[in-house]
Amino acid sequence: MKNRIHSKMQEDKKLLSIYFTAGYPALNNTVQILEDLEKNGVDMVEIGLPFSDPLADGPTIQASSSKALKNGMTTAVLFDQLKDIRKTVSIPLILMGYFNPMMQYGVEAFCKKCQEIGIDGLIIPDLPVAVYHEEYQPIFEKYGLINVFLITPQTDDERIRYIDSVSNGFIYMVSSASVTGSQSGFGNTQQDYFKRIAAMQLKNPQIVGFGISNSETFTQATTDAKGAIIGSAFIKHLTANGVAAIGDFVQHIR
Repeated sequence: MKNRIHSKMQEDKKLLSIYFTAGYPALNNTVQILEDLEKNGVDMVEIGLPFSDPLADGPTIQASSSKALKNGMTTAVLFDQLKDIRKTVSIPLILMGYFNPMMQYGVEAFCKKCQEIGIDGLIIPDLPVAVYHEEYQPIFEKYGLINVFLITPQTDDERIRYIDSVSNGFIYMVSSASVTGSQSGFGNTQQDYFKRIAAMQLKNPQIVGFGISNSETFTQATTDAKGAIIGSAFIKHLTANGVAAIGDFVQHIR
């Protein structure tokens, strides 16, 4: 069966992906948030598995992670919440988390469970591409999972080409070297970086993340890329408005 991410990348439009932390604001909000995001036209969702020591996350996502862990969110709880998700949600779903909880669960067992419930891909910021390539790629592929790697403005061309050669879905293009949720608008440096990557003509499309919070930054980020991911701004919206007003947030982006 074709991976949903591949089908989505072929659609003739700029893709809007949303990130949220599983188990936030309340432990059992996960399914409702996913259903509401799809209903309101979001193309793809990243479900964050909260972790006690997140590297790349800014204060907003860190705070949501801490709260989700306090609420009782674990890998097992999330898998249980998602067991029937494909009965109501058809867009690509990506789990974003750190490698330690996956290793504790067992990498193959984790991948098998992802396949069973209909997860399409994984983003694991602390799993180096070479380690994935040499040790884990056959397991991910066995279970039909796309592993998504991050590049930043500091990533050199040779490494970007290596990541592109190992990737099979899209590349997560971090807009800046800082943590998530920390900027407003994109300056010349970032726009030059977007153009530099576009000019490389990589085989995988790029989705931009970090610093996208409204329709202006969404448009800037997707001028040269296939789509954009919004995380911190959506979590701030959930914090302020709960899960009832998800549609309002999405309408303001498009």
